[in-house]
Amino acid sequence: TLGTQTDYRDGEAQTDPYSPEYIVRSGSVPEILTLATLTWGRGLPAGQAEMEIIDRIREKRAWEAALPPMDSPSNVAKRLKMMEAMERKEWAYREEEIDKLQKVRMEVFKKLLQRREENQNKQDAVRLRNQWQNHQKAKEQKMRKIQHDCALMLRKLIAKRKNCMGKLERRDIIKEYNDFSSQTYAPLSRIGFFPDDNSDYYVVKNFYLNTFAGLCELEKSVQHSVSQIKNKISIPKWTITTTGYIKKSGRLEAVLAQVHQ
Repeated sequence: TLGTQTDYRDGEAQTDPYSPEYIVRSGSVPEILTLATLTWGRGLPAGQAEMEIIDRIREKRAWEAALPPMDSPSNVAKRLKMMEAMERKEWAYREEEIDKLQKVRMEVFKKLLQRREENQNKQDAVRLRNQWQNHQKAKEQKMRKIQHDCALMLRKLIAKRKNCMGKLERRDIIKEYNDFSSQTYAPLSRIGFFPDDNSDYYVVKNFYLNTFAGLCELEKSVQHSVSQIKNKISIPKWTITTTGYIKKSGRLEAVLAQVHQ
């Protein structure tokens, strides 16, 4: 084999099947020339529709060969009748093809309309869902505002009812300290008191616990015996007599020792 090199890259190479040039002899019309209009991707490879076209071309060639010569008036009249019949047949075939094409276009149009309707329905559903969520949020906000206003008005009415006569009352400190639900123990944040702001006030701050130097100094102050771990082996309190009898006070410990082993 010989290696070849071209000036064109693979993307510029011809990918359609090659059709060689041809020469037609005078007086002959090859049947293959009727397919010259078909190219790769446009009629080739041949399908059912192309096979029907080929059959019609063959029928027409056979019909043309069967036409009588125009050498007598009877043959001329017969030829005209055959041509009129063929023309009616051609028109009927064209109308049938137009009907098929119209049906195909109608199906495509129906699918496009159905797809557009589905997309429109999806968009409408999304729009309605968003609108419903917005209405729900507005409804919840209104309900919270109504509940807040209701609680505020109730507190005002309760406070007003306590002093319905409009008398001035002095502050009873003993009563406030006796009532654990009063503002002395649990002040309300709406009057400007926030107990969480002073939470760091109760945090234990110790030099020996918060700094490394304090921990080292604390470790030095601990006795050495504290850091030394001593394990003492416990001696069983029960004893065995010379006859192998265990006393009643030591039987439970002996059983526990056997279970532990």
